[in-house]
Amino acid sequence: MLTFSPELIVPETNRSLINGALRPWAGSWHKTAWPKVQAFAKEQVTHVIGIESRGFIFGAPVAIELGAGFVPMRKPGKLPSAVERVEYSLEYGLDALEVHRDAVHWGHRVLIVDDVLATGGTAKAACDLVALLGSHLVGCAFLVELTALRGARRLGSVRSHALTRY
Repeated sequence: MLTFSPELIVPETNRSLINGALRPWAGSWHKTAWPKVQAFAKEQVTHVIGIESRGFIFGAPVAIELGAGFVPMRKPGKLPSAVERVEYSLEYGLDALEVHRDAVHWGHRVLIVDDVLATGGTAKAACDLVALLGSHLVGCAFLVELTALRGARRLGSVRSHALTRY
């Protein structure tokens, strides 16, 4: 079950925080991770990138199920060694994502995982970082796509899968 918390909405945005899918009951991981795994099972994914921070929660079980490595993509200043960085615009300002320079490279087949596809800014920045490192992006997987915000359009031809759409 997904629940949205209106009291936690960031001012001037349409983003809500997802709580229900994180409740600790036995079937929740299987119900959120497994459809993502099935959507990309034949793509020979070598690495799953989880976008901070819920992408870590959803991406790690996807990586395990696919037999792939897991790579955290973080907000600036949180990774300990040399990074590549991409800045991007949000509805309410600027932000950036970073990943270790040696995390993925040519020949790797990467799946990006996050909780929500809203306007697509964060997901597009993640895709740009994967391209910068020379890896092949097989697609992006999300728990929820907020279709009214048209984030999938921003991803262009990148294959995108969402467990549910609102």
